[in-house]
Amino acid sequence: MQDSPSTVDNPEWLNVIRWTDDGLVPAIAQDAATGEILMMAWMNRESLQRTAEEGQAVYWSRSRQKLWRKGERSGHQQLIREIRLDCDEDVLLLKVEQKGGIACHTGRKSCFYRKLDNGEWLSTDPVLRDPDAIYGTERGDKTGE
Repeated sequence: MQDSPSTVDNPEWLNVIRWTDDGLVPAIAQDAATGEILMMAWMNRESLQRTAEEGQAVYWSRSRQKLWRKGERSGHQQLIREIRLDCDEDVLLLKVEQKGGIACHTGRKSCFYRKLDNGEWLSTDPVLRDPDAIYGTERGDKTGE
């Protein structure tokens, strides 16, 4: 990350964001090297501030109602290269270095592995690693993390 500690520690930058009524903002993770979209997750103020401070993606798990450090179980961390805010101030873009080459809990590089083709969703991207090998058979919620 390029922010200085004084910039990150000052929470005023968090006030610019247009949070949802439940205090969240969608965050899109993009491969910083290739531009490929890897995933979308939610962030709250605390997760975004920690992401900026730590230089690693920390999201908010809506299903578990707690912070979720990407890669905490899988080892597939996302190292932050840039954090951007869209023109409407209601969507974040995280440019990341994806560790392990897998962002999706299904064992794929990207969560956007299905394409609409003649009215059907077709899986277009291969599974790089079996999710059971990544998380074990007790995966918990859909995020796998």
